Amino acid sequence: MPLPQPDDLTSLVLRTDFGDDRAWDAVQAALDAAGEYPHATYVSELRFAGVGVQALMDEEAAADEDVQIIHIFLADAATMREPGHPLLAVDLSDEPGRTFRLPAQWFPNVSANLSIANMDFAEFADAADGSGAFRGFDED
Repeated sequence: MPLPQPDDLTSLVLRTDFGDDRAWDAVQAALDAAGEYPHATYVSELRFAGVGVQALMDEEAAADEDVQIIHIFLADAATMREPGHPLLAVDLSDEPGRTFRLPAQWFPNVSANLSIANMDFAEFADAADGSGAFRGFDED
């Protein structure tokens, strides 16, 4: 189950819940509306239905280093049903398996900073609130 490789600096948003196509359309619309420039590569392939964090970590650990993905954003069941469409951000490199929720409005900022290595995954995960969601830094 190799993960797709974006050909640019956009972040990979992987759909894992296929119960509601309109919800998936709404997630994409919310992410696209959150920023001025394209910042996501969307993957909606049934082979990823229900895939979990451990399976993604195992896949990336087995991949050649030059094609490994450092982080990924999952559009899972919670993303599809919850207000704000919070993606599940997953670290696949520094602390494999570490996660936090990321509401659509914060996606462009986090995606851009991770894509250009301006900030580390841990900086965002450490700033997550008590519910495990990143909602900006205190000064934001």
